[in-house]
Amino acid sequence: MSTDPAPNPHATAEQVAAARHDRKLANVLYHDWEAGSYDEKWSIAYDERCITYAADRFRLVAGERDWPYEHALELGCGTGFFLLNLMQAGVAKRGSVTDLSPGMVQAALRNAEGLGLDVDGRVADAERIPYEDATFDLVVGHAVLHHIPDVELALREVLRVLKPGGRFVFAGEPTTVGDAYARRLGALTWKAATTATKLPALQSWRRPQEELDESSRAAALEAVVDIHTFDPAELEEVARRAGARDASVVTEEFTAAMLGWPVRTFEAAVPPGKLGMRWAMFAYHGWQRLSWLDRNVLARVVPRGWFYNALVTGTRIP
Repeated sequence: MSTDPAPNPHATAEQVAAARHDRKLANVLYHDWEAGSYDEKWSIAYDERCITYAADRFRLVAGERDWPYEHALELGCGTGFFLLNLMQAGVAKRGSVTDLSPGMVQAALRNAEGLGLDVDGRVADAERIPYEDATFDLVVGHAVLHHIPDVELALREVLRVLKPGGRFVFAGEPTTVGDAYARRLGALTWKAATTATKLPALQSWRRPQEELDESSRAAALEAVVDIHTFDPAELEEVARRAGARDASVVTEEFTAAMLGWPVRTFEAAVPPGKLGMRWAMFAYHGWQRLSWLDRNVLARVVPRGWFYNALVTGTRIP
């Protein structure tokens, strides 16, 4: 278990104001704040659904030729979603997790222990990874690069801790075009939901005002911690400059993102448990069908930069 500093689960208004001028402080505050509810917010689990999701993302960008990797590191682990599900899928035997947020490292280690997985963890800055050269066979991350101030420096560190021939895979990174329409859809959904639930007939669908205010403060921090969006070709070039061999980027989720963002925003605007299992099945199966459409039809005609998610991989020169 980690002996790193304890998390701070509730950021004050003063801390939020200070974090606007310190990106790394903002990341610690935001992710400590979200650690206890992050899995629920993003429908994260460690079941067959999420195991399949994580493994399919990995296959999409890197294939499965070298499975299982002996020792894998997750950078910016959050609650451990990507690495723990990849380990359950047979991608890696042993794992290490790192994050700037003590709360997230603790959550990831709890999840790993509950799953019976061989995982250790450290609180760490992605720009200064606290491991020796050539330690890992694989480095992974999900929705982490866009939080890091110097992405090229972080990728240089990733390549340093990889063994010769080792691979990195980062998924869930927002494209510039995708982020623009996703945030707009999310903002419109939040406004519509919080306005409509002021009506007397819909007040049972409204969260308490203090919870909405807290969500707004969290959203203010989120806007600070989301530093980058990516053009796929430019992200490939960043990876090459860092020293990666065979750097490549693929993208996914176009219509699926146009459904996913309003759905998640609406879920955050109403009381927990209000929507029920039928809603959950609608959201999941709707996302599945639109993902199929994106992958099998629209990917042939829509520019890759228009899709929401970017996935990047590369290897260390042997």
